[in-house]
Amino acid sequence: MILNRKFLKFEIDFDFVLIAVTTSLKDYRVCYLINKFLNFNFTKSNDLAVDIYQGSEPVLFSLYHYHWETTETDFYFIGNKGSEGYLVPEIKSADYFLMIRNYIDDDDLENLISMLNKIPEIVAAVKIDPKKIKSRENLLF
Repeated sequence: MILNRKFLKFEIDFDFVLIAVTTSLKDYRVCYLINKFLNFNFTKSNDLAVDIYQGSEPVLFSLYHYHWETTETDFYFIGNKGSEGYLVPEIKSADYFLMIRNYIDDDDLENLISMLNKIPEIVAAVKIDPKKIKSRENLLF
């Protein structure tokens, strides 16, 4: 008797843009500067709790949110270094991540990265492909 087997394959859709931000400033200070230079309005949200180590308490990461009304775009500013480890351990050089969900135009994205790099306290802001990150599941919330 031949059994007919079917395999279920699914791929998680990473429908967001990710920008790695390197700076020595605290999260609230960086958000203040982004709000000032880019006319954003980041507000502090509850910390992001991620189960990095199975069987232990979730690791907490600072989280800020801003919603662009005109295009329904959400911006999340997330700390990479948490209470007990890194959100994305393979990119330890990044202090924070700016996640952009929903639609953003390529020109707007390039302009945003350029403006972030013009803030004197920000060392670097670079676009990262989420599909190339091993611990990308940590970015799904």
